Amino acid sequence: MTPSPATPTTASLTARRPEVAPDRLLAERVPPRHFAHESFDTYRPDARYPSQQAAVDRLREVAGTLTTSRSGGLRWFRRSAPAVPAVYLDGGFGVGKTHLLASLATAVGPEASSYGTFVEYTNLVGALGFRPTVDALATRRLVCIDEFELDDPGDTVLMSRLLRELTDRGVALAATSNTLPESLGEGRFAADDFLREIQDLSGRFEVLRIDGQDYRQRSAVTDADGLADDAVRAAVQGVPGATLDDFGDLARHLATVHPSRYGALLDGVDLVGLTGVGPLPDQDVALRLVVLVDRLYDRDVPVLLGGAGESALFSEQMLAGGYRKKYFRALSRLGALAERGRERV
Repeated sequence: MTPSPATPTTASLTARRPEVAPDRLLAERVPPRHFAHESFDTYRPDARYPSQQAAVDRLREVAGTLTTSRSGGLRWFRRSAPAVPAVYLDGGFGVGKTHLLASLATAVGPEASSYGTFVEYTNLVGALGFRPTVDALATRRLVCIDEFELDDPGDTVLMSRLLRELTDRGVALAATSNTLPESLGEGRFAADDFLREIQDLSGRFEVLRIDGQDYRQRSAVTDADGLADDAVRAAVQGVPGATLDDFGDLARHLATVHPSRYGALLDGVDLVGLTGVGPLPDQDVALRLVVLVDRLYDRDVPVLLGGAGESALFSEQMLAGGYRKKYFRALSRLGALAERGRERV
């Protein structure tokens, strides 16, 4: 029997245990919905910062290089590994690095490029294995890594090895990373840290500095009060595509689902309601939530936060520790999604 259009497509995220085929994991390596319609033409360089236009011009050149002689593949690149383009976009928050990275992937084309965050690639290796991941990505002309993270030495070594093997096989690279808000204004932003951590790959990367101010011109929403749990329940009742979960139940459920499947966990979901939101008990739980928030943000899914709301999620110790950049990013993104959710109440 076909369900009525007024029937929610799903009742609970915790009721879902998605199985994701390897070909889907690879097919999803495209710019997220949030940037799906962006291009070099939609980027608006600020005339006060010539480095923005210079970055656009250089990335157009890279795209042109990679789209030349499509039928001939990349055999000519493989004759000399240093000839393979590898660019690193260096700049602070809100200067359009992700916009430009997504534009580069779009210009090269979905069949010839792979786009994902640092975490998505480490999760891909975890799901497929290292060698199958290399073999799969080596069929692309370009691999884009957004938000390259330097806070986990083991993952950094893994990604450095992955990128080295890809460039050795003729794959071009493009990457970004962010600094914490208190680091903005420093002379080199994240470039020096990035080049130091990737060690023997550093000589292959061309750094494109992108100066400028945060185009969003707003502070992250990280301290809004939570909604009443009854208000959350009422707001999702009877809404197609809405889910409703107790926050603690969802946190425990995430431990049973591989992070590479968090995107599939949100298939068909247009609104997420969470009751009883409160402090996260430890780093493992917190890091899993960060990945889920990234997938929600990629898909522009509004959230309704009951309980204490986003302000109580991460302890002061977490926000001062080694993963603080991830937590601040999650708070900023969750705050924006919760702001949209509150419009539904």
